[in-house]
Amino acid sequence: MNTSHPPIAIVGAGLGGLTLARVLHVHGIPATVYEADASATSRTQGGQLDIHEDDGQRALADAGLTDEFRAIIHEGAEALRVLDQHGKLLHDEPDDGTARRPEVLRGDLRRILLDSLPDQTVQWGRKVTGVRPLGDGRHELTFADGATATSSLLVGADGAWSKIRPLLSDAKPAYSGTMVMETYLYDVDERHTATAEAVGAGAMYALTPGKGIIAHREAGNILHTYVELNRPADWIAEIDFTDAVASTARIAAEFDGWAPELTALITDGETAPYARMIHSLPDGHRWERVPGVTLLGDAAHLMPPSGDGANLAMFDGAELAKAIAAHRDDIEAALTAYEEALFSRSEPFYTDAHEMLDLCLGDRAPFGLIALFTGDPQGRDAA
Repeated sequence: MNTSHPPIAIVGAGLGGLTLARVLHVHGIPATVYEADASATSRTQGGQLDIHEDDGQRALADAGLTDEFRAIIHEGAEALRVLDQHGKLLHDEPDDGTARRPEVLRGDLRRILLDSLPDQTVQWGRKVTGVRPLGDGRHELTFADGATATSSLLVGADGAWSKIRPLLSDAKPAYSGTMVMETYLYDVDERHTATAEAVGAGAMYALTPGKGIIAHREAGNILHTYVELNRPADWIAEIDFTDAVASTARIAAEFDGWAPELTALITDGETAPYARMIHSLPDGHRWERVPGVTLLGDAAHLMPPSGDGANLAMFDGAELAKAIAAHRDDIEAALTAYEEALFSRSEPFYTDAHEMLDLCLGDRAPFGLIALFTGDPQGRDAA
C-alpha cells in the first residue's frame, strides 16, 4: 500500500464515494471517506436498482466485486408490466433471464462495497459543516463536532445538496415539478394477494398524465411503491408528512376512482410515508477546473430519476480512481482527464432523464412508456 500518497478525502459514503474508495484501494491508493450517518445501519438505503452492463457493472468489475454482485441479484425481477388506472394490463414483459440489467437492493450493494474496504476507511458521524481552501489544492473540512481534516484531493460524493459543490459551481438544484412518496407492503403474496398479482414479479407502472403508481417487487415478499405526482411546491408544503394517516389520505385522494388493488399500495402502506421533491441541476452542469477538488454522482450531475443515477455515480467513482492511478504524480492531470470525460459522458443523460419523466407523467402516459419498451411509436401492445 502506498501510504505516502497525498491525503484523499471523499465526502459521502454512498455508492459513488464507496466505489471510488474501493477502486483506489485496488490500485494501492488509500483514501478516507467522511459520512454524516452515525453508522452503516443508521438509516434505510432505498429500494431496488437495476445495474447496467455499460456503467454500473463495469464499475463493479473495476472494483473486483463482480462475484459479490452476482450473489445479491434478485432473480426474475427484471420483469415489468404497465397497467391503466383501472388495473387493466396494457403491457407485460417477463424477465428473459439474460441479466443485462439485474436488480439488486441498494443496501446490499452498499454492504458489499463497505465490506471490501479496509477498517477505518469510512469515518462515520462526520457531518461536514464547512470547507475552506488552504492553497496549493489543499482543503480543510470542518465537522459538526468541531473536528477538522485536511485533504490534498477533496471529492464531493455527497449528493444533491453537496457541501463541496460550492467550491466549484454556483449551480443549485431546482424543483422539477414532480414529487414522490414511498410506501412498503410486506408478506404481500399472503396478505395483499390482489395487489401482489397486479404488480407481478418485477416492476409495475400504473400511469396517467400527471400522476402514477410505480411498484417494485423486492426480495423477501415485499412491494416497494413510488407514488408520483406533478404538483407545485406550495401544494406539497401544505401536507404534513409527519402525520402518516392524514398525509396518506391526502395522497390517496388524488387517485380516487383507481382500481383498489392499485390504491392499496398507498392506503395499506406499512411504514411511515416518505416524501421527497424531485430536483435537478441545470442540464449539462459543468465547472471550471479548481485545484484539488472535484465531484461525482448527484453532486456533479443531479437529474430526475431514470434508472441511471446509481450507475453513473459508481462509474464516476471508478473512472476517477483509474484517472488518479494513471496520474499518481500529477493530481491536476488526473482531475482534468476525469472531468473532461465526465462532462461529455453525463450530458446526454439529462435529456434521457427529462424524457423518462415525460413518458411516465406527460400527456401520452402510459402509452409513451409502452412505446419505449416495445419500439412501437403508438405504444400499442397485445397484452
